[in-house]
Amino acid sequence: MQAFLKGATVQATRPQKDKAAAGPSTEKKAKAIPWVEKYRPKCVDEVAFQEEVVAVLKKSLEGADLPNLLFYGPPGTGKTSTILAAARELYGPELYRQRVLELNASDERGIQVIREKVKNFAQLTVAGTRTDGKLCPPFKIIILDEADSMTAPAQAALRRTMEKESRTTRFCLICNYISRIIEPLTSRCSKFRFKPLANQIQEERLLEICKKENLKYTKESITALVQVSEGDLRKAITFLQSAARLNVDKEITDRAIVEIAGVVPVKMIDNLLQICFRGTFEKLEVAVKDIVDEGYSATQILSQLHDSIIEQDLNDKQKSAITEKMAVVSKCLSDGADEYLQMLSLCSVIMQQASEN
Repeated sequence: MQAFLKGATVQATRPQKDKAAAGPSTEKKAKAIPWVEKYRPKCVDEVAFQEEVVAVLKKSLEGADLPNLLFYGPPGTGKTSTILAAARELYGPELYRQRVLELNASDERGIQVIREKVKNFAQLTVAGTRTDGKLCPPFKIIILDEADSMTAPAQAALRRTMEKESRTTRFCLICNYISRIIEPLTSRCSKFRFKPLANQIQEERLLEICKKENLKYTKESITALVQVSEGDLRKAITFLQSAARLNVDKEITDRAIVEIAGVVPVKMIDNLLQICFRGTFEKLEVAVKDIVDEGYSATQILSQLHDSIIEQDLNDKQKSAITEKMAVVSKCLSDGADEYLQMLSLCSVIMQQASEN
């Protein structure tokens, strides 16, 4: 019986040993974070290109009061990073968790949450000093990310809370489309538009990351990254990390960047347009089928076709007819229509307009 019990205790202790052995390695793996998070600005001075917002936040960090803020603009331009960096500087690492409430689009943000969670947090009063003795503002910050996806009743409920709790709380609304925020909220906030990042600024940041990560790269690959990301630094950094993982110990080329980004080769787009301008409908069917079968996204093809059509030698009436059809196709694709049929429909309109030349 004792031998049996001994065996049981040995078996019981083994998994714990295994767990203890596995502990450090799993901890090491957990530290490997995406570069987007790794190189996120830690302070307001590190935010790139958004001079007006940085200037306002710097004044508030120096002791001036902070208004309610509304940040809007394209994705990947630093909206969330800016307010998080400012909050960390204002409160320090100790008080940050107590003083900042961040609600993202993934959280439930219906009218009930606004009435309960946000209102209760907003009503709490706070002291004006930090644990390290430095002065900090006597208010909390509530960050509502992706605010344009909040329902209209939830936004209306937020309006009154914003007004009543102005002594103890500041709100920062972040969105892509300011038109989706109700008028009473926009009038209560200082609005700041985040511009798509300039190519030079993006290049500087990407080169800085390449240097820190000891990556081998070509000048063309960095240029390709900037073109593909279209002012979205988050997208550019993600593509750079993907390329670095794909080409370990090799030089990152512009071809690798284009492949990772899923961009249709320019030669393929030109070939499709040549068939539209001079070919037959039978050839067009085959060309469209080939390009869709290659696995390229129809929305990506549409975007690149739009840029090419603008540069083509067509009159304004023809271009307007083609771009109007592009708008219809874009709507159909977002509704889940068949990619092959939509691309064929668009290309047949281009062929029809080109035949009138």
